[in-house]
Amino acid sequence: MRDEFRAYYKMVGLKVAYYRKVKGLTQEQLAEIMGVGTSFIGQIEAVNIDKSISLETLFRISKALEIPPHKFLEFD
Repeated sequence: MRDEFRAYYKMVGLKVAYYRKVKGLTQEQLAEIMGVGTSFIGQIEAVNIDKSISLETLFRISKALEIPPHKFLEFD
């Protein structure tokens, strides 16, 4: 992950955690809905991942949380 974008990935991860909690889901529940491992969700939320979040992953999270994808990319 390029350092110049690390802050943006962190904000996306924080937004994933925020919207997940708003929906009343645990990391385990979100992971189950998406068909991924719980540690993967934890890595995204903690920005503890060695690569950027793909658009496919972002869209899958968006669908699982029923949140428009652009909400994760608004950085005001």
